[in-house]
Amino acid sequence: MDNLTITKLKALIDENANIGIAVGKNPGIDEMGAALALYLALSQEGKKVTIASPSEPIVKVSSLVGIDKVKKGFDQDQGDLTVSFPYKEGEIEKISYTLEDGKLNILVKASELGLSFDENNILYSRGGGAPKLVFVVGTPRVSDLGRVFSPQALKDSTIVNIDYRENNQGFGDLVLVSKNLSSVSEMIASLIVSMGLKIDMDVASNLMSGIIMATDNFQSAKTSPLSFEMAAFLMKKGATRQAPDINKKPEILQGDEAYSFFAPPKQPKNDDQKATAFAKKAIEPKDAAFAKDSSEPTEDNPPDDWLAPKIYKGSTTI
Repeated sequence: MDNLTITKLKALIDENANIGIAVGKNPGIDEMGAALALYLALSQEGKKVTIASPSEPIVKVSSLVGIDKVKKGFDQDQGDLTVSFPYKEGEIEKISYTLEDGKLNILVKASELGLSFDENNILYSRGGGAPKLVFVVGTPRVSDLGRVFSPQALKDSTIVNIDYRENNQGFGDLVLVSKNLSSVSEMIASLIVSMGLKIDMDVASNLMSGIIMATDNFQSAKTSPLSFEMAAFLMKKGATRQAPDINKKPEILQGDEAYSFFAPPKQPKNDDQKATAFAKKAIEPKDAAFAKDSSEPTEDNPPDDWLAPKIYKGSTTI
């Protein structure tokens, strides 16, 4: 990531106290681990951060630190409350409020014409609290964000798109899509390090979990050099590399000699075993019904003198 991009991101974070992090529907450990790591790192900088996803967190991401902070939108705990009701010219004389027992009472005083609506016509809505800076993490399409991404509510927000997938649509004001990398977790790790944000054990553990999952425990052929570099750094910060599940059944591959990573290879037969198997196959008839009399000289049963030592007699005089 170039210095100009890092400088721009640091300026955006410094300028905005209210920051949002958005993740698409049904995120995996890589996407959610990266988003939560960024959430924790920015929160430690004193920022008011909201992380949102349109779907409920699935079981496999439940062990990530901060998963209980994920919401379904950016307007649940912030923004203005608007009370709406029908209005006809001249039916309201004035509006006032009173404070009683810790409650705010809004008084709508009717004119001589009376009010044409009742309490069933009153609507409540919240808005106006959309974060001015939004990081969209590991989400190729805007449609994957569902109601989290409202074009009207976020029209004045700066959108930072961070992803590594080739099918990313390239939306946002600042697009950080690196197709040569192998996980969004390694991208967020590099971003946090480059901006000098604090990485504690929780941040490191979330990022490590994401990298391990995305790279198939570093066995994927697409594993990038950056993933190894970031993994080493995260381990220094307290992250632990989880061992493969030993109870996982080995993958069944095609072919006699194929075996999975977790299954031991077939042991090659030694020369004696090969010879024995070959001899046994040679002397056993394929079909007993067509087996020949063993007394007849055949290729399988040669005459007794066939195996006796042979003495060569020649007429050549030395």
